[in-house]
Amino acid sequence: MGVVEAILPARMGRAFRWLIGATWLSNLGDGIAVAAGPLLIAAQTKDPLLVASGALLQRLPWLLFGLYAGVLADRVNRRAIVVTANALRVLVLAVLAVVLLADAISIGVTLVALLALGVAEVFTDTASGTLLPMVVAKADLGIGAARVMACFLTANQLLGPAVGAFLFAVGWAVPFVAQAVLVGFAIVLISRMRIPPFEPEAREAHLWRDVREGFAWLWHHPPVRTLTLTIVTFNVTYGAAWSVLVLYAEQQLGLGPVGFGLLSTFVAVGGVAGTLGYDWMERRFALSSLMRVVLVIETFTHLGLALTTTPWVAMAIMVVFGAEVFVWGTLSTAVRMRAVPIELQGRIGSVYAVAVFGGMLLGQVVGGVLARLGGITAPYWFAFFGSALILALIWRALGDIAHVESAP
Repeated sequence: MGVVEAILPARMGRAFRWLIGATWLSNLGDGIAVAAGPLLIAAQTKDPLLVASGALLQRLPWLLFGLYAGVLADRVNRRAIVVTANALRVLVLAVLAVVLLADAISIGVTLVALLALGVAEVFTDTASGTLLPMVVAKADLGIGAARVMACFLTANQLLGPAVGAFLFAVGWAVPFVAQAVLVGFAIVLISRMRIPPFEPEAREAHLWRDVREGFAWLWHHPPVRTLTLTIVTFNVTYGAAWSVLVLYAEQQLGLGPVGFGLLSTFVAVGGVAGTLGYDWMERRFALSSLMRVVLVIETFTHLGLALTTTPWVAMAIMVVFGAEVFVWGTLSTAVRMRAVPIELQGRIGSVYAVAVFGGMLLGQVVGGVLARLGGITAPYWFAFFGSALILALIWRALGDIAHVESAP
């Protein structure tokens, strides 16, 4: 069996291969921006509020436009949305590059450009997330979701930021030109996909009615409702712990900037291990067992970090945590895609994404308050006890979540 066949099985179709290729390219471009965006802001200002605004603009568009993007994906040609939104990203990047080359950049222009890119990314990611279940059989959705997660991990988390930092050192405009080229190639690959016809509802679109229908379907589907609530609550605990990670690395572990960077690197290393082992795990273990194990691991990750003061122990924990994050992300995505009817994939997917970012933002606020009141390990104790309580409440329901099939 060749490498390509092992990674992208022929039985899953050529459209799946084009989708994965486009996903990898666009994630590499996004990874470059992960480093280049903050570097561009920091090169112009040392104002903490403005620097923080750049990070906020990466998540704010999901809260503002996520639900609308989901409705649009269920009403309009989904591939056309991906192509159009990516084309707008290329246009914004091109304008930003020209402004940089003309030495006419300002912090205002930078923030507006990042916001525009964030908005376009919401529509791109929401619509592209509906394409996988359209071109892949239900039985292969776990493998398909694993490959999508692998694209995010390798391109967005591992390669992209390093490449972006290097290109920024070469010239401020260079990383944004590179991102535009990568997104342009992704457009070409998406355009080559042959997607089964999808007929939206004939009635006139109505934003809030369509959003309510998506929420109503989710709320009256107990397994998907439980999955969504799990995502929200576990992202609150995760966000609380990770909001002060940079201070935790310095005060609890005695690490400097390089050591802090290594913590994130070891998370990515664990993610690679999860990528390599996912197919084997899915073939040999029940999904409900896998879901319970990975959530137990996440819960005890917080406890381990709360207790240890030894850097190498913390880094070992990060490796295990990275594998858990990858496996959980793949499992939850595959289960959701199997359960949700094709005509609702956009709306339910957008609710899911808003839940992820909303829970994380709430957790970051909680973590900051707890760290100020109770010390640097307080968010980790909160994350441990909170996750343990949530896990105890949903333990039995996880079996129903993992085995749910699409509604008739």
